[in-house]
Amino acid sequence: MQFTYHEANTRGAAHHGWLNSQHTFSFANYYDPDRMGFGVLRVINDDVVAPSMGFGTHPHKNMEIISVPLKGSLKHKDTMGNDFVIRKGEVQAMSAGTGVAHSEYNNSHNEEVNFLQIWVMPKKNNIAPAYSQKEFSETERRNKLQLIVSPDGRDHSVKINQDAFFSLTEIESGVQLEYEKYLKGNGLYIFVLEGSLKVGDKVLNKRDGLGIESFEQISLNALKKTEVLLMEVPLLA
Repeated sequence: MQFTYHEANTRGAAHHGWLNSQHTFSFANYYDPDRMGFGVLRVINDDVVAPSMGFGTHPHKNMEIISVPLKGSLKHKDTMGNDFVIRKGEVQAMSAGTGVAHSEYNNSHNEEVNFLQIWVMPKKNNIAPAYSQKEFSETERRNKLQLIVSPDGRDHSVKINQDAFFSLTEIESGVQLEYEKYLKGNGLYIFVLEGSLKVGDKVLNKRDGLGIESFEQISLNALKKTEVLLMEVPLLA
């Protein structure tokens, strides 16, 4: 079993006054040739945006973009005609395909918004752009895995143009969960949102990441109450 460990404090950082962002993988002015992604998982940005501030309208093409609010709410508007607010507990997925432009702003005038911006390289290029947004109950992921992203929208998940499966879980201290992969040949990237988790002989703390390239089943052992995002993705040849 091959591990790639990324400690939280080794992430790239960008501070723009209105935006504080931590980059697990190379992004914008942060470049590390050894951290260009994990398989088709290209970007994990941990963004904190000041009240009423945000990203003006900008284009994307041939990328799957997933947004997971962790605190607060985010206002999204795009050239497909979507104009929505995304809140903690919801997940948004956008297939940029042949091209789409969008903006993202903190929907609050007095509170920061913290969200994960995740980019996944698509299975097929130049598809028609698509958008989906769904709410997920916290009770449905307590001590069990809750599927939030899939290639076919199964189990109420949002759909993306890739053979990738994202799951959330909240594990109580002392509880062990087993993760079984959906597709042979996929790898798994584990990202700890809160708490502390033991995977094999690795202990992961808040915002640590761990890529696992070869496995069929993996044990997740919570050392205290822990929230985890699991991203199963195809590995690059």
